[in-house]
Amino acid sequence: MTKWNQLDMDAKISQILDFQYNDPSHYFRRPFLTPYQIAIRFEKRFPKDFQMIGKPIGGKGTGQQHSLAQYIARELSQRIKKGTITNIEGKFLHCANLRKLEFKGNNGQLIESSLKQANDLSIFRLINSI
Repeated sequence: MTKWNQLDMDAKISQILDFQYNDPSHYFRRPFLTPYQIAIRFEKRFPKDFQMIGKPIGGKGTGQQHSLAQYIARELSQRIKKGTITNIEGKFLHCANLRKLEFKGNNGQLIESSLKQANDLSIFRLINSI
């Protein structure tokens, strides 16, 4: 059994993506989250599982190629493609003319996306949720 399945990551990420937002009646529907935002929320909500996975949240300057944000993005993408996840949708944020993205971590630290200008950033949200 994979660590993803063992930790029931599908359900936990669905919980993370099920959040209160400014205008649920807006026709754009629910906002998307980046893998960084999902990873930051995962660390806060599931600290024991975060430690068990043993990957940093990620970002520029972490010195590691395999982060929790990358792991989440890869697994969600593969599972959405295979049809094993049907309640989450993925899209891309085009990175043209984007200089940098920064996120605030749980301890107030700044996490800068490690994406290069040539890469687009995956984003995810729950489907059919208001």
